[in-house]
Amino acid sequence: MIRIALPAVSLLALAACAPATEAPPQGPGGKPAAYMAIGTEPGWTLEITPAHLNYDGDYGATKIRVANPGAEAGTTGERYATDRLTVDVMRKDCSDGMSDRRYRDTVTVRADGKTVTGCGGAILPPTELAGTSWTFVSIGGAAVAADRPTALTFDGKRLSGSAGCNRFSGNYTHAGRVLTAGPLMATEMACPGMELEAAFFALMRGPVGLSFPTDGTLVLTGADGRTAVLRRAI
Repeated sequence: MIRIALPAVSLLALAACAPATEAPPQGPGGKPAAYMAIGTEPGWTLEITPAHLNYDGDYGATKIRVANPGAEAGTTGERYATDRLTVDVMRKDCSDGMSDRRYRDTVTVRADGKTVTGCGGAILPPTELAGTSWTFVSIGGAAVAADRPTALTFDGKRLSGSAGCNRFSGNYTHAGRVLTAGPLMATEMACPGMELEAAFFALMRGPVGLSFPTDGTLVLTGADGRTAVLRRAI
């Protein structure tokens, strides 16, 4: 866990409103119901459930659904082999090629004689915060409304964004496992549904824990246990 200290958030207003919320390989929170893998150029997806292997290739033009034959364990991963579909899952970090998002596994699929390679499994934390952008999923346990534009962006030594209404920004630094941000400045608009934005600003006044679950989310946890959950945008 990374510890964050965000001192005195100089917010010109706590006026707030309700906010917003995507999904690569694993669904938000909890254990995924299926193993998912993706690839690009041409775009493809693979779902491995206890019963089936479901492959959509060539941007959806190729569809193969076969019974799951069970995994053959290897030294670096596992293989699923059928007449039409062979899947090799290798424990090697992988980038999806379209963003900076990284996954635990490199996945090779041979579908009707055609071979493609992509990524699957747990989504790994970013190597650094700088250059990443996130959208809010929930604040204080309350879901953020999809019709409110939200963002938290780390750009060089500055962070900026919106928790659903007012724009905020400020400097941030981090050393080891500690990140310090602020003072943060915010606009003074009034919006409906102020509670979530106000809760986020209150959360960021004190030390905040930063963690990256394997579903690709970012979780900020305050000293009182309240959280803000965000999903990676870029």
